[in-house]
Amino acid sequence: MTDPTTASAAGAGQAGWLDEVRWNSDGLVTAVAQEAGGERILMVAWMNREALAETVATGRATYWSRSRSRLWRKGEESGHFQRVRELRLDCDGDVVLLRVEQEGGIACHTGRQSCFFRRFEDGRWVAVDPVLKDPEAIYR
Repeated sequence: MTDPTTASAAGAGQAGWLDEVRWNSDGLVTAVAQEAGGERILMVAWMNREALAETVATGRATYWSRSRSRLWRKGEESGHFQRVRELRLDCDGDVVLLRVEQEGGIACHTGRQSCFFRRFEDGRWVAVDPVLKDPEAIYR
């Protein structure tokens, strides 16, 4: 990702790049967080304009929490921040891909590396990835 100070300065005066995003009727866009060093999808969340602009300005992933109705700075409670290394927009402009370094190796509130820890096997969902840290120890 570009130097956050450069991105911030460029983004502050021009919102054109934000206008290229196709926001849904709620003013949100799907945001996919992927490991910067691999192919693993860590999580999917939502961003509004403010979250995306803050992400670019700080170099850390910020999302929009629909359940809390506020910005959610990934890691603000758990300490498991996401440092953004690359940001991409899909061909339709309605999905943002964040290639991130996941601090602490845990992206999921269940204490796992990825939110995609269940695999469909024999007609049911099976948890196939281990809990790396007890969520009780993360969220006190």
